[in-house]
Order: sequence, then structure tokens, then C-alpha cells
Amino acid sequence: MRRSLATRDVGARELMDDPHADARKLARTYGRFGFVNALVSRPGAFYRRDIRPRALRSRSLRILDVGAGGGDLCRLLARRLRHEGLDAEITALDVDERAIRWASAHDRGAGIRYRRALTTELVAAGETYDVVLSNHVLHHLDDAELRTVLSDSVQLAAPDGLVSHHDIARSRTAHALFAAATWPVSGTLLADSFIREDGLISIRRSYTVSELAAIAPSGWIVSGGVPARLELRWERDRARP
Repeated sequence: MRRSLATRDVGARELMDDPHADARKLARTYGRFGFVNALVSRPGAFYRRDIRPRALRSRSLRILDVGAGGGDLCRLLARRLRHEGLDAEITALDVDERAIRWASAHDRGAGIRYRRALTTELVAAGETYDVVLSNHVLHHLDDAELRTVLSDSVQLAAPDGLVSHHDIARSRTAHALFAAATWPVSGTLLADSFIREDGLISIRRSYTVSELAAIAPSGWIVSGGVPARLELRWERDRARP
């Protein structure tokens, strides 16, 4: 029986999170993330709005991608910055050794720093970044884990730093659209990957804008966007009293 989308299905587990997941399918999933995220996450808009202006003001921008997975967003940002002659040090962070191993093997000259660690370890090490971001990570977290990541993100943000966590927003429409959009390519482009099934599970696990607004600490701004997107945003200069 299909569960209602009225509440988060926190008991659902994505297939790729299984430590015994098929290695071939997992690798193919990492390899298809760039295509899928380009369609649903609008990384180009994020680059133009938040990354490029900061890179123009900074001699060397420090960027941290939390839960970077296959590293596709990091590589996209690196390519765009390099194309415009802008300098940045980009760190792809993930707790899954399989993701870090695959991403580092497919860096393709992007020069990303790949690191297997928790955000709390970076906080303990005194690391700071001009931009702390994530994409499709929040739905993996329970409420306590979310609070930890948000607290760590603030501590990792440099003076005038930005934190921007992006995810899909749970709704019947989002679930139906993703199912319909991926069905025609499920046997070709997405074949032998976890993307379609895990995508539907991730929507069931996702927060809504109102749910995030209720749990986010003071100083965070929650907003929605198209298609079925949400952003949890914090900026140090706006968070000052």
C-alpha cells in the first residue's frame, strides 16, 4: 500500500544508502546525478545568484558541499568559475566512502578536494568557508540530525558567509511529476541505477516548506521554488542583531 504524503515517511530507506547496494548500479547512479540535478535543481541559477558574485569579490572563494555524493555540483561550479577566470577552493564532503571514492575517480581535472567526514569534524578542526551548501541532503536527516547540520553549517560559515541547503519539497504533485518524467527513460538513461526508485522515496522522506520553517532556528529563511524546490538559507550579515 502506498503511504500518504501528508507526513514524512522517515522509515523509508533509499536503496543507494544500503551499504550492500549493488556496486554497478550505485556507480551508474552517481554517474547520472549530474543529468537529473541539472533538470530539477537549477544549479546554474544558484551559481549566478550566489556563487559568482561572491567569487568576484573574493581572491579565492572557499566552498563546502555537504553530502556531495558523486560530486556533480562541485564539478559544475568548478567549471563555471574556471571559465570566468575566477578562483575557488571547493571541498566535496560525504560520510559515504563509496561516494568519495567514485567522485574522486571522476574528478576530470576539476581539482575538487574530496573528504570523507562529518560536519562536526570540520567544526572541531576550525574550518570555515565562504559558502556552505548542500543539495538533496536534508531529506536524509531526521529532525535531530537536521538541527546538528544547521548548527554546524553556521559555525562553518566565514564572516559574511552564506549557507544554502537545497532539497525537493514533498507533495503529491512532485511525486507524480517525478514518476511521470522518469518513466519514459527508466529503461534507457536511468536503467541499472537507483535514481527513479530512490527519487520517489526521497520525495516521501522530504520536508515541506512549512515543516522546515517550524524546525529551523531563528535567523534561517525557508523558501519554496519551482519545480517543487525548497531552500533553507542563512547569511551571517543578515543574522546579526
